[in-house]
Amino acid sequence: MDTPNQLDYKRFLDPSVVSKISGLELRARLIVEGFLLGLHKSPYHGFSIEFSQHRPYMQGDSPKDIDWKVYGKSDRFFVKQYEEETNLKSYIMLDVSKSMSFSSGGNVSKHEYAAQLAASLSYLMLKQKDAVSLSVYSSQIKNYLPPNSSRIYLTEILSALSKAAPDAGTNTAFCLNQISDKITKRGLVVIISDLFDDPAMVISAIKKFRFYKNEVIVFQILDVAEKNFSFQKDAIFKDLETGEEITTQPYQIQKAYRNAMEAFIKKIKNECLRNGVEYNLIETSTPFDKALFTYLQKRSRLL
Repeated sequence: MDTPNQLDYKRFLDPSVVSKISGLELRARLIVEGFLLGLHKSPYHGFSIEFSQHRPYMQGDSPKDIDWKVYGKSDRFFVKQYEEETNLKSYIMLDVSKSMSFSSGGNVSKHEYAAQLAASLSYLMLKQKDAVSLSVYSSQIKNYLPPNSSRIYLTEILSALSKAAPDAGTNTAFCLNQISDKITKRGLVVIISDLFDDPAMVISAIKKFRFYKNEVIVFQILDVAEKNFSFQKDAIFKDLETGEEITTQPYQIQKAYRNAMEAFIKKIKNECLRNGVEYNLIETSTPFDKALFTYLQKRSRLL
């Protein structure tokens, strides 16, 4: 297998290309390596993922923590940052309800995209020596892995992601509330879901993370057909979670559907922004670098 150093790095950020590669760990590695190569090219030129291991000396700091070698070179006082000061705790929450299995037009399913994004974020976070937690949920929490910064922890995370198949209904708000009770030290919360649940209840659950001073990034994963209802022929539409079916001519309900979907997305987005939550609408054809760069920008602002 060639690496992104040998081939165009953009190939490994394309969901349709990556989905053809076997092995979740290999896919995550190629995505992250391709992404890091892309940081040195437009539009990310000049963005660094190197984070300082020092900070300026402040009143109250112990003199024994001053790095005298840095002082000798710069004539300024800096103290060494310890691991608990430099490393974040990141909590990834992945929705694996049945609605996440949807795909259209040759796109990867929402679940496949979301799981790959969670794997890539975990790989990147552990590469930066951050502690990573993974929660997998549908109508209830199916798996919870507490925060850990060990590189070998990636194997456990990827194993959990590989076994997480979409099933059951959606209960995002309930599950997020349960997960928030497990967080004992504030950090960065990453929610990956289509958010197909009562928007008021979802927002209330997200606000709970903010109440406890966590930073939050929401990745709402949608298929383009879900956004636009771009079906042309008469069809039977089946609810993936309830099994309920209706037969209709798409053009008859297309306008009403689009208006309802636009209102749903707008409500989620506006409420997230109003509460200081980073909101991102991601279609399953979107290259992975958009989400990874959003995460790195947020992380850089927290340090």
